[in-house]
Amino acid sequence: MSVTVAVDAMGGDHGPAVTVPSSLAFLEETPGASVVLVGRREAIDPLLARSRSPAKDRIRVRDATEVVGMDEPPADALRRKKDSSMRVAINLVRDGEAHGCVSAGNTGALMGIARFVLKTLPGIDRPAIASQLPTKTGVVTMIDLGANVNCTADQLVQFAAMGSALVSAVEGIERPTVGLLNIGEEEIKGNDVVKETAERLRTSGLNFYGNVEGTDIFRGTTDVIVCDGFVGNVALKTSEGLAQMLYEFLKTEFTRGLLSKTAAAIAYPVLMRFKRRIDPRRLNGATLVGLKGVVVKSHGGADTLAFKHAVAKAHAEIAAGVLDRIAQRIAAMPAAAFAVPTADA
Repeated sequence: MSVTVAVDAMGGDHGPAVTVPSSLAFLEETPGASVVLVGRREAIDPLLARSRSPAKDRIRVRDATEVVGMDEPPADALRRKKDSSMRVAINLVRDGEAHGCVSAGNTGALMGIARFVLKTLPGIDRPAIASQLPTKTGVVTMIDLGANVNCTADQLVQFAAMGSALVSAVEGIERPTVGLLNIGEEEIKGNDVVKETAERLRTSGLNFYGNVEGTDIFRGTTDVIVCDGFVGNVALKTSEGLAQMLYEFLKTEFTRGLLSKTAAAIAYPVLMRFKRRIDPRRLNGATLVGLKGVVVKSHGGADTLAFKHAVAKAHAEIAAGVLDRIAQRIAAMPAAAFAVPTADA
């Protein structure tokens, strides 16, 4: 399958300075793929002209005259900037000119525009944000990481089904284990929504492991961890802060004196392997799951390596048929897993 990815070239802290070389690097590693760079031609064309990449012939530019600011209210971006690079990139997915899109821009605007333009898959109330975190045994996919602060049991069950389908399609795990993030493993723990969600997941047909705690995230206890967006975002930001702190502690201690610097030189290969294992750039890219199109959100401050991985993630999900797998998994679940939807669901 020939896959085309639309890239919001203007999004993020660095814009075309990162998105253009990242797209070229991705194409050099991915034969048969193509990229549509969406944004202001005057900012994109000079970068392409200077590049000597052999993959340039698989890139085309789609002009867009506006840019969504990183701190711009999502409602303003949706209503007033219909020719923004973000909006045009998502329109390309809707119109079938691209199979998915990637943006490092404003998260709220990306979610709002994508939901308005693409709509949600059948059986899905709200899209959720899913991404991977490193574990002792590999990676774990967490969902939701910030799109939905308050969730019903219905929505958490939907998140579980979407996360399971995502992991199954991309990682080739037929029945991924699903854990429900809670304050304890016991069934009596948690608030009413979490307890109700656990009851439904036990009859959902998914490979439900049960409740998991925060320590299970990095142990790799399950393949998927489900939570509401408030809890998930706090867990994500806490883990990022902890990883950065540990790296800074090591750096400080190894530069404290001559003996420490000598030890650092000897341990350098080990330190580099450690840094690589916890490097968030290699897992960059959060998927907006539940839409009628693949949309991947890159970190706003992503460098060339990180953004390349976000584009590669979108390509992998498209090639694996993630949308069809989610629809199939939702359709196969018993009705008992879901309550009657409320009017505002």
